[in-house]
Amino acid sequence: MPLKPNKELKKYYSIKEVSDMLGIPDSTLRYWEKEFKEISPKKNAKGIRHYTAADIEQIKLVNHLVKEKSLTIKGAKSRMKDNPQTTLDSNDVVSRLKAVREELLAILAELDAIPPCGQPL
Repeated sequence: MPLKPNKELKKYYSIKEVSDMLGIPDSTLRYWEKEFKEISPKKNAKGIRHYTAADIEQIKLVNHLVKEKSLTIKGAKSRMKDNPQTTLDSNDVVSRLKAVREELLAILAELDAIPPCGQPL
């Protein structure tokens, strides 16, 4: 899923924006930040988190490993440490396939809306 389709990318995102964008609760994002060194949003003097696009990509990867592949936190850490490039490549392929599936479903919905031949529009 692109960060902000058809809009200019922001440099930083709030925890609420990331939570809404990815459908992951704020508390889970804070927990993963403690567990995975790869997720390290910048914090201002008040402790407010500012996530970069790179942070969001790492969160997507952790989400893929923990939620979709059903790995434990320990297993996800191990996978990211032992095979970082393979893990990234695998996640990228899954993301692309999901995008293709969404496009195909949209095309199917459009085709279903077309009346059969011989019937009035």
